[in-house]
Amino acid sequence: MAKEDTTSTKKRSAASAVTTVRARLAQLVWLVCVLCALALASGALLVALKANTDNALVVFILDAADAVDLGVFDRNDGIMKFEGENAATKNALVNWGLGAIAWLVIGRILDRIIRP
Repeated sequence: MAKEDTTSTKKRSAASAVTTVRARLAQLVWLVCVLCALALASGALLVALKANTDNALVVFILDAADAVDLGVFDRNDGIMKFEGENAATKNALVNWGLGAIAWLVIGRILDRIIRP
C-alpha cells in the first residue's frame, strides 16, 4: 500500500508541474501579445501627435510597430487606406488600432487554450 501512495504522489506532483508550466507559458504568451498591442497603439499615437522622428525612442517605437503589424495592418498599405488630408494619421490610427485589437484577441484566445 505504501508503494501505491508514492506512485499517486508522484503522479500528482508531475501533474502539478505540468499545470504550473502551462500557466507560466500562458502568461508569457499573453504578455508578448499585450506588448505587441502596446507597440501598435503607441506607434499610432506618436503618428497622430506628429512626434519628432529624429528622437531615437520615437523611431524605436515606430519600428517595433512596423515589425508587429504583420503586414496586414500596415499603416501605409493596410486593411483600410485613406487618401487626402491627414491620410497618414488616419491610416496609422485605424490600421494599427485594428492590429492592436487583433493582438489582444489572439493573445486572450491562446491564453485560454494553453492555460489548464
